[in-house]
Amino acid sequence: MAFLRSISKPEVAPVVIGDGLYLRGPQLGDFAEWASLRERSRDFLVPWEPTWPADDLTRSSFRRRIKRYIREVRDDHAYPFFIFREEDGALLGGCTLSNVNRGVQQSCTLGYWAGEIHAGKGYITKAVRALVPYVFEELRLHRLQAACLPENERSKAVLRRCGFREEGYARGYLRINGVWRDHVLFAMLRDDPRP
Repeated sequence: MAFLRSISKPEVAPVVIGDGLYLRGPQLGDFAEWASLRERSRDFLVPWEPTWPADDLTRSSFRRRIKRYIREVRDDHAYPFFIFREEDGALLGGCTLSNVNRGVQQSCTLGYWAGEIHAGKGYITKAVRALVPYVFEELRLHRLQAACLPENERSKAVLRRCGFREEGYARGYLRINGVWRDHVLFAMLRDDPRP
């Protein structure tokens, strides 16, 4: 795996190379493909995500999203990535490293999604595996955590395959699709063995 820092655009997340895919920060030019994939996957994604704003798939909303991403990367608060297949450059989904905490905690939270047509094909597992060394070696964090709904067996399987350990159960943890939902908590530490 290789890590490449963006030279021309230091304000966006770097490129992370994985097994047959690469992850890079979202760019304005990604709008059409992103909006199309999200729209086609809406029914598939809605049960697992926060409520989508009414204008979520508009160009102006995407532009605001990109500005927020740039600010979050610059401030070392979050690192958003889109996942692309290496062979044809197709957008597969996304991963975000958010809630970056420095100081005594040195941790961040992992979130991810896949377009419905790409789900269940191993892409998210490969993307998460590519991000793990980035979190611990490049960002130099100590802890990577993630949470998923108890019934989201696919998500739990991704985390387990990537070496995360189940740590507990959080009641009313996140507001998903308009409802406060319990979540299963997972984490990986820098020194944990990798599968």
